[in-house]
Amino acid sequence: MKRLLPRAGVLAILLAVPAALPAANAQSVIGRWNTQKQGGIVEIHRCGEALCGRVVDGAPLRANPDQRDVNNPNKALRDRKLLGARVLHGFTGGPRVWKGGPVYDPETGDGANSGVLTLADANTLKVKGCIAAFLCRTQTWKRVR
Repeated sequence: MKRLLPRAGVLAILLAVPAALPAANAQSVIGRWNTQKQGGIVEIHRCGEALCGRVVDGAPLRANPDQRDVNNPNKALRDRKLLGARVLHGFTGGPRVWKGGPVYDPETGDGANSGVLTLADANTLKVKGCIAAFLCRTQTWKRVR
């Protein structure tokens, strides 16, 4: 029986596989994203079978890490801390387009029942929230480097 690859060739292939993984992960929506407002950073992460996003940084939070969600239309949530607050929930799909919701903007207190995350390229994410099929708002987020 003839060997197709010498042992050195097999070893080179095995060593190359882990090196290729970071490039594949760069195409994922999972990670930290700069929002368009006030130097905000949202971390998108797995939550069960879906993706969620939480506030992890922002200029107002650096000035006051104890800042509360005072603009929330739900009075019961106005006392919760903004740091760690969930702003994206239940997004499924991928690898480039994820659909789900709700979506929440803590700066304005606006929420949307549904949304779409579209990975335009490895470092650009379009975040769209809709309160109705024709009433949507989109932001462009950039990956944190």
